[in-house]
Amino acid sequence: MRPFVAPHSIVRAIWSDADTILFVFAGSAAEFALNRAVDWLFYTGQLPADPLGRLFSTARFAQDIVFVDEEVARRSLDGIQAAHEAVERSRGQTIPDWAHRDVLYMLIDYSERAYRLLHRPLTGPEKVDLYHVFRRVGEGLAIPELPATYDNWRADRRRHLERDLAYSALTAELYGRYRRHIGWWRYETLLRVQSILVPDHVRRLLGLEPCRWLRPSLAAYRAMARIGLRPLVHRLVMPPAILTHVRALDFAG
Repeated sequence: MRPFVAPHSIVRAIWSDADTILFVFAGSAAEFALNRAVDWLFYTGQLPADPLGRLFSTARFAQDIVFVDEEVARRSLDGIQAAHEAVERSRGQTIPDWAHRDVLYMLIDYSERAYRLLHRPLTGPEKVDLYHVFRRVGEGLAIPELPATYDNWRADRRRHLERDLAYSALTAELYGRYRRHIGWWRYETLLRVQSILVPDHVRRLLGLEPCRWLRPSLAAYRAMARIGLRPLVHRLVMPPAILTHVRALDFAG
């Protein structure tokens, strides 16, 4: 059976690395909080109640798509779509198509941004590959009106950012939940990561000033990782209860 994602795809490199995945979700946490459809997160209660648990379950869903064959990936996508439909039936409303696109778009964008911040910029063909894979994910979820090309997607991404994001009371509440679950100093670290990771429009809405010392710190971290000190850094900065989950994000498939 053919794999859903080609063996040498950049998507496999991005979604097999725990650090990159954590940065993808650091950016997504910012945008989720600003999205005009954030009330859906509070309706289900899953993300506000357990942000870390939601992160790891979403990462597992993603890896269940990226590192399996076509048939298994299609079953995972069908399962996600069925879960969305169950929530819609429960609430008696339909999740807007634009909100589905927003979530897909942020995963594409933060995959690229996180990899650039932690490793290197993607090449032109890698950007096309990244978008092609996620477009197929979107098609598997029956998300309509997806742009045909990477360049068209970049333009649509900008439109979605300008139209679909706003700071609200739910933004403040969700950020309060983040702080309670990870503690104040890890929360401050999250804000600094977000300040250099998210698009300028997102950063301005959240009132974040770019943290100028973080990029040199990430360069130092990469050097430490190369000499085998990555687990030590993880033990220092991660809550002990989630270390096993973080290590499991490093996928050798």
